[in-house]
Amino acid sequence: MGAPGSGKGTQTSIIREQIGVPAISTGDILRANLAAGTELGKKAKGYMEAGELVPDDLIINIALNRIEEEDCKNGFMLDGFPRTVHQAEALDARLLELGIKIDAAINIDVPDDELVRRLTGRRVCKDCGVSYHIVNMPPKMEGVCDVCGGELYQRSDDNEETVRNRIAVYYRQTKTLVDYYKAKGIYSAIDGMKSLEVNSKEILEIASYS
Repeated sequence: MGAPGSGKGTQTSIIREQIGVPAISTGDILRANLAAGTELGKKAKGYMEAGELVPDDLIINIALNRIEEEDCKNGFMLDGFPRTVHQAEALDARLLELGIKIDAAINIDVPDDELVRRLTGRRVCKDCGVSYHIVNMPPKMEGVCDVCGGELYQRSDDNEETVRNRIAVYYRQTKTLVDYYKAKGIYSAIDGMKSLEVNSKEILEIASYS
């Protein structure tokens, strides 16, 4: 859990390599469909470009279908899902049917001004999807991906106006999940201003992978 720009995707990428379970990002799945021009992508486009949450029914179906795939049988991480209590309840109901329990719900806390700085400076490779930051983690050659040589671009939802709206939407709709997971006794929060290495270690310790 965490606001846009808090580092959820970065942490799941790091931890995926360490413990060998898939990281499921509904945002990545939606963006792939958007790029491919699928029906799902067309439905989601307007919401994503405005910084609004995509309707629950679309997100729930994407996430629940993904966790039933073969590579999730030994565990998985959810990146940015669920984002509403309704989504969390749908997830819990399906996991109960599958005999699976959530080990931890971890929130990465980052101040709003830092979130804006991070997101407006983010650049993403059009070909392989690797993320950079013009200040924190710039590519070796401006505008070119270090990994594959692809062109880097700023996502349409990373301009400042949309970023601030995304943060506002997060506080309005997603923060209610804190109380939901606190009530279940599996909620933890970490300081997203610490280093990536420290945050990764904390997440693994909370999830009992240390």
